[in-house]
Amino acid sequence: MSTAVEVRVPLLNPNEREAQLVAIHVSEGDSISTGDLICTLETTKSTADVVAEQSGYIVGIQAAIGDRLVAGEVFCWLADDGNWKPPAKMKAASDKKEADLDMRITEPAFALAEELGVDLDSLPRDIWVTEDVVRKYAQRAQPYEIPDEKFDSKALIVYGGGGHGKALIDLIRTLGKYTVIGVLDDGLAPGSQVMGVTILGGAEILETLKQRGVENAVNAVGGIGDMQSRVRVFEILREADYTFPALVHPTAFVEESAKLADGVQVFPHAYIGSEVDIGFGAIVNTAAVVSHDCRIAEYANVAPGALLAGGVEIGEGTLIGMGATVNLGVSIGSGARVGNSAVVKADVPANGIVRAGAVWPESSKRG
Repeated sequence: MSTAVEVRVPLLNPNEREAQLVAIHVSEGDSISTGDLICTLETTKSTADVVAEQSGYIVGIQAAIGDRLVAGEVFCWLADDGNWKPPAKMKAASDKKEADLDMRITEPAFALAEELGVDLDSLPRDIWVTEDVVRKYAQRAQPYEIPDEKFDSKALIVYGGGGHGKALIDLIRTLGKYTVIGVLDDGLAPGSQVMGVTILGGAEILETLKQRGVENAVNAVGGIGDMQSRVRVFEILREADYTFPALVHPTAFVEESAKLADGVQVFPHAYIGSEVDIGFGAIVNTAAVVSHDCRIAEYANVAPGALLAGGVEIGEGTLIGMGATVNLGVSIGSGARVGNSAVVKADVPANGIVRAGAVWPESSKRG
């Protein structure tokens, strides 16, 4: 009886679940040996080769060069027989379902979610959703019993209980303008705590909190590996009619002529220069420098220690990595990702990737 093993996309960086497929070194039906190259993946921080852990035949390649793949999803199978066929249960949900849900979910997982009554909107968008994932969400505890009280205008919720959420809780406490009455997280158990703040539940309790007087919300999903997850949280909160205060740490310096939209987050020791314009929901992280006349579009994330010279334009949903340097007047397109410590000397196209430590464009290294 023929068998096969899955070749899955590895997690190259815990903070960046997606990787771009830059090369495929095999073809369907190829016979390969242990250690042979299968494909090459690239993130903003590194490039890595995926190699065969055993000999066999390449079967069922699932992606093409240029695709962005999520850690954990199946790239292909290694079979001991070239005629082996991938199991039907690994087939993704229909195109219509996948498009409607904006997620990667297997047919069995989709069926199980319907059987167990799991809200599909509560399932994660940044991983391949399997039956095990659905069972995990189905077993979550019931929403935390929210005190039956009215909250005042200082009440604020933090949506997201990860590392970025912890940093925001500290920032909010330092400011002293708002009171964090709870954290919302669709993947953490209600009743548990993050930095002494109770997880109240997920998106399902937004309406209840709104009825009890909570007006303010902070998006604590950083979106480093999946910017759409951050955008989606903003959409959920907007639909529930929450407001998004701009948060600026007291040690950050913002010039009087700079403009910060709602939902902007500025962390300790950052500098925002003259006539800078920062769009809705953008992040300027610790010790980042945004020089005069820069334009940062919605949802962009400028990581700790990044340096933007004057007149730089950053597109919507773009990530500028830690310690990256962007030269005067450079434009970086929407959805682009600039790796840690990269030096950017010329424009970067939309959805472009500048590798960690690289000089962009590559030809400038020889100039």
